[in-house]
Amino acid sequence: MPSAEALLERLAALPAGRPLLAALKDADGVYLVGGAVRDLLLGGEPLDLDLVSEDDPAELAARLGGSIRAHDRFGTSRVTVGGFSYDLARARSESYSRPGALPEVAPASIAQDLERRDFTVNALAIALGGPRRGELVTVSHALEDLDARRLRVLHRASFIDDPIRLLRLARYASRLRFAIERDTAELARIAVAGGAIGTVSGSRVGSELRLLATEPDPVSAFGQLAELELDTAIDRRFHLGDPELARAALSLLPSDARADLLTLAIAARGIEASELRALLDALAFEAADRELIVTIARRSEALSESLASADDPSQIAEAARDAPPEAVALAGALGPARAAGQWLERLRHVRLEIGGDDLLAAGVPAGPAIGRGLRAALAAKLDGRASGREAELAAAVAGAEPGRQGGEPGA
Repeated sequence: MPSAEALLERLAALPAGRPLLAALKDADGVYLVGGAVRDLLLGGEPLDLDLVSEDDPAELAARLGGSIRAHDRFGTSRVTVGGFSYDLARARSESYSRPGALPEVAPASIAQDLERRDFTVNALAIALGGPRRGELVTVSHALEDLDARRLRVLHRASFIDDPIRLLRLARYASRLRFAIERDTAELARIAVAGGAIGTVSGSRVGSELRLLATEPDPVSAFGQLAELELDTAIDRRFHLGDPELARAALSLLPSDARADLLTLAIAARGIEASELRALLDALAFEAADRELIVTIARRSEALSESLASADDPSQIAEAARDAPPEAVALAGALGPARAAGQWLERLRHVRLEIGGDDLLAAGVPAGPAIGRGLRAALAAKLDGRASGREAELAAAVAGAEPGRQGGEPGA
């Protein structure tokens, strides 16, 4: 285990760490906590630095300077200093009036604050100033679990008090590649079987589910969800099912598309559109994300059939017209990967040099003929039958005539 000096050196090497240590050198009772400490001990370079003060965090925020933004009902806030942001909170204890309820909080010591956390490997703190500067504070088993790369809850009622920890268990197991300690796995199984997830608000479950889907390897994350039987606890039909299909779809997905929504849609393929909308609403998804998930989940099979029967680039583009890239990626993973890949990598980016005004100037009447002509010109360009502005215009004028769309330029 690194010495206090070594830990402080690792923190100081972070862009956001050096100004933090300089500002808090003489501040007693202020700690870096949680995942940032875990990652420093593992040799990583954490980006998010969470701070806990045993005194009023307003004094800590004032010492740091910068702009402050209130954060949540637990009194946490965010301060931005010199382009770096830090989450601040007062050390607190927690109690639960009933399973799944948000906790009642009270000011506490750093030792009590660590005891309320989810897993031992996250119940870690480094003193940043004062006589304890550099001292590492932990709960029982924290360092041995970190060394063994193992996830262990701090209390036997942990998953009952806050069932959201079940979803975090899946997320951390996937991201950190940590094993789940035997008793913790059994406590998770009992909590899931007992319907613990149903005691939590849909918005909290949805928030954690969205975080899970944004993991670097969402397929692995959803695999952990399935291993804990948490996916079907959310909805009996919600299940990734075929990890290889998901990996194939994600491999086709371009960088400007949403891997998280694609993963969620694959898990939701067995749910009818109206029921899926209702589920996503209950999980507090934004309307735009909800509709995209529904489109991906429900349109991909028909889209796959259309792409499979398309040969020419223009036919591929027509099959994929107006489809989101996430739906095309899933459609390609279902079979026509070559056609889907063509559209995603190249065809969707092809643009005409002409527009509607050019067709109007050429005598094409306003109305449906303009759209018909532009589609004909794009088809000709995609298939290599029209290169350059004049050829595009000729193809558009010819295609604008009823029954002539897609014909040879000038025919």
